[in-house]
Amino acid sequence: MKVLKISLGLAVATSLLVACEKMPKSNGSTASTEATSEAGTPDIVYVNSDSLLANYEYFKDVRTRLQGKGQKAEQDLRVQAESFQKEVERYQQGAQSMTPQQRASTEQRLQQKQQQLQTLQQSRGNELAGEESEEMKKIYDRVEEYLKKLSEEKGYKMVLTYSRGNSAILYSDSTRDITPEVLTALNEAYTTEKGTAKTDSTTKK
Repeated sequence: MKVLKISLGLAVATSLLVACEKMPKSNGSTASTEATSEAGTPDIVYVNSDSLLANYEYFKDVRTRLQGKGQKAEQDLRVQAESFQKEVERYQQGAQSMTPQQRASTEQRLQQKQQQLQTLQQSRGNELAGEESEEMKKIYDRVEEYLKKLSEEKGYKMVLTYSRGNSAILYSDSTRDITPEVLTALNEAYTTEKGTAKTDSTTKK
């Protein structure tokens, strides 16, 4: 049977583009050709999505959990597939001693069981894909929410995403890379969140 695989990570790497809702108001002076605010802060910055995915603790925890679920589902399906294969082999070995009615009945039962296994495999795959999609949405929402807040504080007009080999940005000054700042804030927030959840769980016990 086909192996179930988790492809977590591909969605965020191509969809992390955030345009901030609040723009700094013009003071009526001639606009600068450079995307830089009066205070020297760039108006357009970017986040390296490769680094973000590699170092965001929430993403790593989600990936580990989903991979564990995928491996468990794969193992369960493999056990059932092996059991089915043994049934088929037993039938093939004893088919000659069966009556035509017995062979027809056994073949029908085996066909039904094969269809059930295929349906189960598809169902497990869809279930994992659905959960992965939901988790990716949560990750995107977390990053987007923080970037909106940061953009309002810093005066960024746009935050782009950069991914090596899959980006419209061929070059940018490193001063426009805010990935370290974003990662630090996201990981600190997640660490606090995990600590709060652990405390609540201990209190309930």
